[in-house]
Parts: sequence; structure tokens; C-alpha cells
Amino acid sequence: MQGEGVQQLQEVRRCSKKAPRILPLRLARSVVELVVAMAFQVPLRELRARTRRRAQIAFARQVAMYLAHVAYGLTLTEVGNLFTRDRTTVAHAFGLVEDRRDDPLFDTALDHLEISIVRLANALNTLES
Repeated sequence: MQGEGVQQLQEVRRCSKKAPRILPLRLARSVVELVVAMAFQVPLRELRARTRRRAQIAFARQVAMYLAHVAYGLTLTEVGNLFTRDRTTVAHAFGLVEDRRDDPLFDTALDHLEISIVRLANALNTLES
């Protein structure tokens, strides 16, 4: 079972620089936000709020920014523009999430979220073609 997950993640990493990047950036943001909102069980409107909100929501937003960078190959500046945050805020979020990846359960959860985002983006690309 775990071998299948590793294989899926390798496939995602192989394809993630091409296919998902084709999505318009606003749609790419929506894909990431929907997946993260469901995974963290936070309301989408809270995730999109301009202010920080509760710690759980702020962390979910940081994960969304991290996944936009990782899954779509966006620069930190592009992620900042996409989420209307400063590049340094995105860099801070990236560092916090990377630090949490030392936890194997959290790391696996992020891998699965990345796979979900890439698959959903690829499906949307297929529908638009």
C-alpha cells in the first residue's frame, strides 16, 4: 500500500511542473483552497479572508500557499500575488510548513493533498481541452 503512495507521488512530481501550470492562476488557487478547506475542515470564506483569523485557519492558509508553490511550481512571489500576500509572508508560511514535514503523518497528509490537487487540476485541464 505504501509503495503505491510513493509511486503516485513520483508520478505527481514528474507531471506537476507541466499539466497543472496550464490552469489559469485564479482557478489554480481555487483548486488548492477547496482541497485544503476540506482537508482542514475550515470554511472557504475564512480561508480566503484578508485578515489572519484563528490559528487553525491561518495554518490552513499557509498550507494552501505551500501547496500552490509545490504542486504548481509557482515562485514565492507568484504565490504571494495569487493569495494577495507579501512574498515574505509566503516564505514564512513555507518555512513553517516545511518544519512540520518532519512529522511523518503530516508529511504523508501533505503528499496526499498534493496528489489530489494535481489530479484535480489535470482533470480540469482535460475538461477544458
